[in-house]
Amino acid sequence: MKVIVTISRIFVGVLFIISGLIKLNDPVGFSFKLEEYFSPAVLDLPFFTPYALALAIFLVILEVVLGVLLLLGYQKKITLWSLMGMIVFFTFLTFYSAYFNKVTDCGCFGDAVKLTPWESFTKDVILLVLIIVLFLGQKFIKPIFKPKTSVSVLMVSLLACILFVNQVNNHLPSIDFRPYKIGASIPDGMTVPEGAPKAIFEYAWTFDKNGTETTIVTNGEYPTVDGEFIGVETEEIQKGYEPPIHDFTIEQNGVDRADEFLSEQNLVMVIAYDLAKSNFEVYPELKQVTDKALAKGYKVIGMSASNEQWSNKVIDEYSLDFPFYFTDETTLKTIVRSNPGVLVLEEGTIKYKVHYNDLDELPFAN
Repeated sequence: MKVIVTISRIFVGVLFIISGLIKLNDPVGFSFKLEEYFSPAVLDLPFFTPYALALAIFLVILEVVLGVLLLLGYQKKITLWSLMGMIVFFTFLTFYSAYFNKVTDCGCFGDAVKLTPWESFTKDVILLVLIIVLFLGQKFIKPIFKPKTSVSVLMVSLLACILFVNQVNNHLPSIDFRPYKIGASIPDGMTVPEGAPKAIFEYAWTFDKNGTETTIVTNGEYPTVDGEFIGVETEEIQKGYEPPIHDFTIEQNGVDRADEFLSEQNLVMVIAYDLAKSNFEVYPELKQVTDKALAKGYKVIGMSASNEQWSNKVIDEYSLDFPFYFTDETTLKTIVRSNPGVLVLEEGTIKYKVHYNDLDELPFAN
């Protein structure tokens, strides 16, 4: 039993620390995931949405701290009960998401490791079992240091988490796991390789044949049936290849101009996924920076999911000399964790990506 408890202790502690650090690297991304859970379509808890970022930071730091405490063997009762409470909550959440197909990615490991809802639920069930094992064998969990040393290690870990999250929250993630990282080519990310597997669908056609409903299942072809067609249900039975970037558009008046802009030699993208939530204090500086870019021959465009009324209002209020185009909000949130943020591209390849606090790092800023 002692060996099983020790292995469980190390596995659970290390996994909590790794999971927490990955999300700590991108707290804004995790807050977006929490907002998805809080939406009316999932848990319907909209009153939590304004506090999503604060909750995200608290949860990921707690995750790391609990992992450290478990490995230290310090305050084991508080640690075990806290681990149990957290894993029970997330097991319920992942089951709910998987069963009702509400959230397609739990965000357990940020963008570093993508898990399907059922994979996330399975992972949480395994952790739940291991934590139960720790409860049953808690007498074998012994502190590895004296209390003063354990407290010192805990305080250092907590301080490191706070400093790290402050850095990435006010700039950008230290490690970018997304397909829009610096050096990535957006056109290449949208390409489907030759011979890539295609999605396979199954169609259930329903007909009224002499007053009796008849259903015929095919792989797509319309069945020949002597009856009145009622409806068809489609089910994807095998997923096809999905490129890393599959929802990138730059639209104006319903026309996608992505190919045109991604062929530009020097393109600056000002990205504000929601202009109503944008940090307007930085727009005077953004105006200066984009004016310098235009003067040096760069093409400058804005990209937002906000409507034309909002974009025109911002352009007029801050005298911006570039137009805004429409792009899906989720895509923009994925591209850069800053509202606004700025990208510099060369024929579709991302050369620079900065938070609004780092506009001076752009090549044309000075």
